[in-house]
Amino acid sequence: MTALPPDPDPAESPVIADAHGVEPGETPPDSGSTSASANQNPPPRRRLTPITVAAMIAVGVLFAIFLTVAVIYMLQVGGVMDRS
Repeated sequence: MTALPPDPDPAESPVIADAHGVEPGETPPDSGSTSASANQNPPPRRRLTPITVAAMIAVGVLFAIFLTVAVIYMLQVGGVMDRS
């Protein structure tokens, strides 16, 4: 079976009367869509990609910095660690 061309047959296209478009009552034909592929992307081979691992490490480092600053601040507020 051969595939049909994406565009309609020119013999069946509406007649263009002038520079303003098609005759009243005629509608332009639809064209086939060739922008999407029927093939899907293959699933990743690994569960964690390198980008995911790098993002998790970055989030972990930011969380550790936040937690350290929060603990130091709480110790200063509690008077255990003075800024002298």
